Amino acid sequence: MTDITMYDDGDIDTNRSNNSPHLNDLIASRYSRRQTLRGGVSAAATAVFGSSLLAACGDDSDDNTPPVASVTVGGTTAASSGQPVTLNASVNGNAGGGTWTQTSGPTVTLTSTTPGVVTFTAPAVSTATALVFTYTSNGDVGTGNASTTVNVSPAVLAFTAVAKNLADVVTVPTGYNVTVLYRLGDPIAQGVAAFANNGSDTNFAQRAGDHHDGMSYFGLAASANTPDPSSSTRGLLVLNHENINQSYLHPNGPTGGSTARPEAEALKEIECHGVSVIEITRTNGTWAYNPTSALNRRFTPNTPMTFNGPVRGNAQLRTVYSPAGTDGRGTINNCANGTMPWNTYLTNEENWVGYFRRNTGDAAVRTANGLAKQNVSLARYGRSEVALTGTSGSPGGNYFWTTVTPSNATDTRFAKWNITASATGAADGTQDFRNEIFQYGWVVEIDPFDPASTPRKRTALGRMNHEGCQNGRMVAGVRPAFYMGDDAQNEYIYKFVSNTPWVAADATRTDRLAVGDKYLDAGTLYVAKLNADGSGQWLPLVFGQNGLTSGSSVYPFADQADVLINARLAADILGATRMDRPEWTAVNPVTGEMYCTLTNNSSRTPATTDAPNPRAYTDPKLPQGDVVNADPPTSSQATRGNANGHIIRLRETGDTTEATAFTWDIYAFGSGSDLDATNINISGLTADNDFSSPDGLWFGLPSNTTGQATPLMWIETDDGAYTDVTNCMLLASIPGTVGDGGTRTINNTLTTPANTTTRSTVQTRVGAAPGAKLKRFLVGPKECEITGIHSTPDGRSLFVNIQHPGENGGPANITSSWPYTQTGATTGSNRPRSATIVITRTDGGIVGV
Repeated sequence: MTDITMYDDGDIDTNRSNNSPHLNDLIASRYSRRQTLRGGVSAAATAVFGSSLLAACGDDSDDNTPPVASVTVGGTTAASSGQPVTLNASVNGNAGGGTWTQTSGPTVTLTSTTPGVVTFTAPAVSTATALVFTYTSNGDVGTGNASTTVNVSPAVLAFTAVAKNLADVVTVPTGYNVTVLYRLGDPIAQGVAAFANNGSDTNFAQRAGDHHDGMSYFGLAASANTPDPSSSTRGLLVLNHENINQSYLHPNGPTGGSTARPEAEALKEIECHGVSVIEITRTNGTWAYNPTSALNRRFTPNTPMTFNGPVRGNAQLRTVYSPAGTDGRGTINNCANGTMPWNTYLTNEENWVGYFRRNTGDAAVRTANGLAKQNVSLARYGRSEVALTGTSGSPGGNYFWTTVTPSNATDTRFAKWNITASATGAADGTQDFRNEIFQYGWVVEIDPFDPASTPRKRTALGRMNHEGCQNGRMVAGVRPAFYMGDDAQNEYIYKFVSNTPWVAADATRTDRLAVGDKYLDAGTLYVAKLNADGSGQWLPLVFGQNGLTSGSSVYPFADQADVLINARLAADILGATRMDRPEWTAVNPVTGEMYCTLTNNSSRTPATTDAPNPRAYTDPKLPQGDVVNADPPTSSQATRGNANGHIIRLRETGDTTEATAFTWDIYAFGSGSDLDATNINISGLTADNDFSSPDGLWFGLPSNTTGQATPLMWIETDDGAYTDVTNCMLLASIPGTVGDGGTRTINNTLTTPANTTTRSTVQTRVGAAPGAKLKRFLVGPKECEITGIHSTPDGRSLFVNIQHPGENGGPANITSSWPYTQTGATTGSNRPRSATIVITRTDGGIVGV
């Protein structure tokens, strides 16, 4: 805090030295007592000290001049954007009333609880900026005023970096607090029992799901269930539940294996996936969720949903549940998210393919039904036909839900995960679930304010392993863009540009899903091609163009719906750039630049490196008990390819979301600070900011200083390469802009387990070294992923999700007991739970700056 506290001793002399005469002596030697009373004090003081001390003086030409107040507010001080500032005026004599006014600089809001004292938050600025304030006194001794200047500099990361660690708690900087808000199993409806956390709990359709992930906060009006984008004390928190820690959900782990899963166990696992909507409030500085709010809601893989956009009603969506191909049940493996300007939530289906079972013989049936091309599609998305054998996660489908024999013979909630085509069923798929897999892989829009609304799958945005879906800057009259990553090795970056230019009034409409229809159901889906010279193009995935035709030798497209269902195949044909697992996207609210995390890629080799994916190397892990990494590392310790990942950024030509070309560079390379600075630790990371496997990514909101001028960007990690040194983490950064660095030449060396070494040389484009503008803000508990992030509009409460702590353990081997350890419990005494935390500053300030 910058505290501008001014001192005025009045008639009291606190200088006991003999260095100079007292002020009164100086005055007496030049002016009579009568002149002093008539205003001469002001003139005399100015003569001795200059004009800054007394700013309002009476005229001493006659005896009727009003008395003058001596106001002291001090000189110039400094603060950085986002920091709290206090102005304190001191008045000679009986001060009476007085007011502070701002006379220059960006307007700030002054708050006062004590006479003469005001506080404000230093505004966001991109360069040093002076703010001038004047205090005017109207006391018994007359009117006086004085001014002071506050020089505001651009935002800095005003915290001490958290050290890497392997503790079983969430570690944050000094001056910050952590509150656990919403945990796996927490009840969200009246009458639901408290969570026992011993494997006996049921009814997860009315409890918090597992694996908390992408998340958004929506402000609620104080006394109504309607949006209030300015509310930072009451809101709706909407968050994804990506997956499950299966073993901890049951008393002694799962039973049944690949033969016959118990119905109750499978239903519990299914319901633990999906999305939560919960009401939260801040009372006396403490956040809590309301377990009985009428707005609380769970979306699971069994929740009815509808399809919108070009694929609605397509033959490939037809099932026994929806013969018309217009409806479906549920959403699954929801990872990152999007927060729409019209107050809706986008949840994105990521690794959905593995949940489906496809038996041997399915391909032959599809071919016999005239749908041989579906075999090409299924293979491209990773679902080949395999016999039902093995353990959970095998081609029998994740968790083997299809082996359940339901107690109700008409219950198809388990059978829908088996996409094997029936040889005797209708060829159009309306008598089985052969097409169920095409109902997944979409962006899903939810209206959190309407508990009766049905989520809509937005098919115009394409089908893939959707990670994030973040909108670019919304500019009236300009068609908005929505950026997405396809999270798998060597997949692509996409953007969707709406056909409809943005209308600002749509942000406050009450028919929110209809607004989504307007902007998300018609437009052009593009895929990115990044060139070695730092340029790039957005290639349109449009039927009939650039080889996307029925005559394609790769895949014969029937229409635009077929292109969208098979976006990966279409992108292959267009020659898009294969990336190192594109995950979350985030858009700088000031520059409009899009950032995308490329988490890692173990299959990247020197032969396949290119300018936007330039590294293939061996990252050694620290051998147990050693202090120096082995070189060369042993095969069991090493992580290979692009083990630590990087973050790429794009700037649209003309800074418009409608652009079809862009420039790019790499903002930062993940790396241990001890690795080769020339070819691996290219961004010059230190112990304060080294990281591995960037995943979650988010910019501060434009409603506070973290989203203005020089916005704050948050980076979350989901790592396996650096976990011998530290748990996963959250970092804060103040990034620059595309092109603020230069070119670098990287020499790659990759050693395989068979001790085969390959090499390559690649030139790439690298952003300026982050330095002190990138710091580690948080380290999570054991075996977790840090993911999901959002804040209140004022930036004073930051919500973060802790996913799958203790994921490598089970009931008989508890490897983390977080969040119980956050309050001092002993590791091993409680089963771990994914949870949402809230981070606040002890002084109530804005988080991070």
